[in-house]
Amino acid sequence: MENQIGKEMYELLEYLFPLNRSISGNGVRETLRIIQNHIPIKVHEVPSGTEVFDWIVPKEWNVADAYVMDETGNKIIDFQKNNLHLVGYSVPVNKIVTLSELQEHLYSLSDQPEAIPYVTSYYKERWGFCITQKQRDNLKEGKYKVVIESELKEGSLTYGELIIPGRSEEEIFLSTYVCHPSMANNELSGPVLTTFLVKWIMSKPRRYTYRIIYIPETIGSIMYLSKNLDHMKRNVISGFNITCVGDDGHYSYLPTRNGSTYADKVALNTLSYDHPDFVEYTYLDRGSDERQYNSPGVDLPVCTIMRSKYGTYPEYHTSLDNLDFVSDEGLSGSLDVFKKCLKTMEENKKYRIKCLGEPQLGKRGLYPTIGTKSSSLEVKDIMNFISYADGDHDLIDISNQIGVPVWELYPIIEKLKKTDLI
Repeated sequence: MENQIGKEMYELLEYLFPLNRSISGNGVRETLRIIQNHIPIKVHEVPSGTEVFDWIVPKEWNVADAYVMDETGNKIIDFQKNNLHLVGYSVPVNKIVTLSELQEHLYSLSDQPEAIPYVTSYYKERWGFCITQKQRDNLKEGKYKVVIESELKEGSLTYGELIIPGRSEEEIFLSTYVCHPSMANNELSGPVLTTFLVKWIMSKPRRYTYRIIYIPETIGSIMYLSKNLDHMKRNVISGFNITCVGDDGHYSYLPTRNGSTYADKVALNTLSYDHPDFVEYTYLDRGSDERQYNSPGVDLPVCTIMRSKYGTYPEYHTSLDNLDFVSDEGLSGSLDVFKKCLKTMEENKKYRIKCLGEPQLGKRGLYPTIGTKSSSLEVKDIMNFISYADGDHDLIDISNQIGVPVWELYPIIEKLKKTDLI
């Protein structure tokens, strides 16, 4: 079943991969439309020029075509072959330039000669192309025709939102971004995992309400906070920024600014038992939307769980972050981690033992009539759980105290409930 889900996640990622996403435009709309085929998100538009805290929603950007052609009519740089070739938010251009002038508008990576870099210029109008260093080194003197058929207009910023009601008005918040072109791990693994996580959430009874958003990074989270902050500060008890969850690297964790919120507590407990080799960063290593959710005055309990953290792997923000860099197993493994985090919060309560002194387990059928190594361990876990079921420790506290994963405590809780001990 897990392998099948991983395959389905990869197929969705593969389908979304070619779309030219940016912080606005039709690529984002098409991405959200495809996701709507899987889950019932609502799509919203925020007009260009809207003030959102200290920022302003920019003009909308769309691209029909872009290329650089040499004197023989050969397209040496072609947006249609790889949308990373065009600098994000490039203005329209149609002119003949010399090689020296063209070089002023080219971006490449000398230390990664086979990679096309990802470059944007959202808030200053310019144009440019990104190519591999190998391509750049082979450019010859001559005239080049530069064509960028783009449009910058007063349009809107597009985002997706889904509120899944629970028994409680308290909320768990999930945020992912849909603003990068063809990059698999840094961009698409987040929205793909979130989509399948939402399917799972919707299939289960829910204690909490879930607030899920698909936004352009930075400007999108700032915009969303400007519209919803008061409500979120009252209701959000925990949240996760979901990105870089599709590769096969070690898991990693980036805490909240506070470092000890409910989200941190859940993330650390889950990763410590499930993937004890995870890499723990500090808030000083932030770089995605967790910095907006944790900014002073906002202070929402939102941390980030990833596989390889953004900015730490050489493929990051290049054409090498491609379909080969992510895997079925990477995606499904990350999905399992987030499911465990959410189930932990759904099940997390404080428990109190009902009797004074050590309970008599034998008369309740909880003590084996024949002692073996495995049965002794089971009894030990039950007794250790009871020792901390004092009404002050919640399930995560007990798990941390007795060294047993939360998910292994569920059957113990059921046994104790059935015998009316807690």
